[in-house]
Amino acid sequence: MTARNIIGSLEKLIKLHKSFNQLAIRKTAILKANDTEAITALLISEQKHIKAISQTDKERERAVEEFLAANGTAGQPASIHTVTELTGPEETEVLEMLKAALIDEVAKLKERNGLNQQLIYQSLQFINVSLDMLKPQRQNLNYGDSVGKTAKIGMGMFDSKA
Repeated sequence: MTARNIIGSLEKLIKLHKSFNQLAIRKTAILKANDTEAITALLISEQKHIKAISQTDKERERAVEEFLAANGTAGQPASIHTVTELTGPEETEVLEMLKAALIDEVAKLKERNGLNQQLIYQSLQFINVSLDMLKPQRQNLNYGDSVGKTAKIGMGMFDSKA
């Protein structure tokens, strides 16, 4: 049995991750523009991509399990290394190339998401500072709570010094 299904799943995963990276780039621009409606729409699109990636990854896992079962190594761990040991040189080269491309796309996505996380964190800090500036601060114009406490303590029925 050939690894054609595995190769197809990996190609589809790479395509989905590239598309997801484009969404992450758009998200950076939207965060900089502070467009909340566009962020909401983008988050919906991201959820669709995540679902598609998850489904495609399950298809890839199933294809790997079928490939290993067809080659009599069903008990082996389902890794790309195990698959490449059972394929010919051409398929091995394609699988290694696809593996490298997928790792590259995931690394780019991770880097972009780190940047977006920092932008969101800075936006939240700005909002918190703005809210702190807008809400009135309660000022104590007296000497403080210590005066009230000492006055209450010293007001007993009997004066022990007398």
